[in-house]
Amino acid sequence: MRSVRPPFLLRLLQATTRQGWLALGVFLAIAVVLLPTLHLLVPEGSPFHVSSYVITLGGKLLCYAIVAVAMDLIWGYAGILSLGHGLFFALGGYAFGMYLMRQIGRDGSYQSDLPDFMVFLDWKQLPWYWQGSDSLLWALVLVLVVPALIAFIFGFFAFRSRIKGVYFSIITQALTYAAMLFFFRNETGFGGNNGFTDFKRILGYSITSPEMRVTLFALSALALALTLVLGRYLVSSRFGRVLAAVRDAESRVMFIGYNPLWYKLFVWTLSAMLCAVAGALYVPQVGIINPGEMSPANSIEIAIWVAVGGRATLIGPVIGAAIVNLSKSFFTMAFPEYWLFFLGLLFVLVTLYLPNGVVGLVRKLKQGARS
Repeated sequence: MRSVRPPFLLRLLQATTRQGWLALGVFLAIAVVLLPTLHLLVPEGSPFHVSSYVITLGGKLLCYAIVAVAMDLIWGYAGILSLGHGLFFALGGYAFGMYLMRQIGRDGSYQSDLPDFMVFLDWKQLPWYWQGSDSLLWALVLVLVVPALIAFIFGFFAFRSRIKGVYFSIITQALTYAAMLFFFRNETGFGGNNGFTDFKRILGYSITSPEMRVTLFALSALALALTLVLGRYLVSSRFGRVLAAVRDAESRVMFIGYNPLWYKLFVWTLSAMLCAVAGALYVPQVGIINPGEMSPANSIEIAIWVAVGGRATLIGPVIGAAIVNLSKSFFTMAFPEYWLFFLGLLFVLVTLYLPNGVVGLVRKLKQGARS
């Protein structure tokens, strides 16, 4: 007799433990209700007031956490180490940045309908690929479709050719480096080395207003929560089990009749889309996007977040992104010339003494306490 699969929502509920749902609920209550309330309604002189700096920094960390989870889906669960995920993050930022630049209108330095950098370069009209960029809906479509299309095409040929391991990592790094050089050129129509900045509004609302700041912060928190739930569902499903088998023994998976290409291609494309969503949320909160976001160093840093937190754990990359970036905020202010040395030392120490990351260490300590 053929078994009947439970409905999607039931399978989703089964994929996450009660403790997991509780932790997610507490996180959303704090990020969507408590912190915005303390920022908007509590006076600045009060010790309970949450400053705009904290909201902005928190929003950045949430966006980084989404990228880290996206990396964990392909590296931790599929065994695909990408050193070019900064490209998809930046593409999402540029796609939404185009909309933000159009929303400036005639409030720019040159009081023109064209973005300031185009006026400076003596452009007379918008390029064809900028058409429709004044629509928020079209911008959101670009955020999802452009990175997904690039990831799908690249991944199809790479996975079909069975390129993997260090060779795949090097190719992804070369891809993001080539894209960075392309976006640095003024004639491409993306602002050259300065990128996009001086944003004014979203849907007519000031981008720097406290209400917009907490809205973007709350949206980032919701996006992270949805990413974690989606990730938990995928890795707990039959798809996730096949993906883990591909990671551990791809040849055996092929021998029993599965085609790893489509499993790897799906999770690779999904990961790229999640990075793009994070980039789209990141840009209006920091107020700038430039080709530097595509630098190979940024993509390597994403891998470090996952390694520090713990691969194949979902929550570990979130913790790793927070630890590394909070440390970065401190060290770049206190010891700016030593930050990269600290980052390298952190990666070496984690590789040698914490192969399973912070989450692995916590689990080991719990097991030791029980025994």
